[in-house]
Amino acid sequence: MTLCIPFASQQAVADTVTGTFQVKITIRASCTVTAGAASDIDFGANLGSATNLQAQNSIKVNCSKGTPYYVGLSPSNGNTAGAGVMAETSGGTDTVAYQLRSTAGMAGTVWGNTATASSVGNGVGGAGSGADQAIPVYATVASANSRPGSYADTVTISVHY
Repeated sequence: MTLCIPFASQQAVADTVTGTFQVKITIRASCTVTAGAASDIDFGANLGSATNLQAQNSIKVNCSKGTPYYVGLSPSNGNTAGAGVMAETSGGTDTVAYQLRSTAGMAGTVWGNTATASSVGNGVGGAGSGADQAIPVYATVASANSRPGSYADTVTISVHY
């Protein structure tokens, strides 16, 4: 005699387990400054009797979004109050004094180089947007009473953040 045992129907049992992981990034603050010949301040041609000369241009600062920054300007003589001296480009000994300013006019706010990463000092401050920000720079010459010729000075820009 043959015994038939019916097969018990088995249902497939499925289950799900889960786990997690993170996707991470650390964004570091960064800043760049764009200047060069395109940012030169040129008083143009003037008579030696000229007084109260004013000129301006701008520099570009690009800092990470929301990053506070402070910009200092230092003439080649290292004056921390932004009082520079243009020298004769021909190698002569005459000079023309100038003053860097953050606002327009002969009495505009002096722009020097006492800014730090935590203080604007006598510089200019801002907050980064992640894009270039044009910052105007003004310069004044009280008197052009110097020997005829060409004069120039180099200004160093420091961006603290």
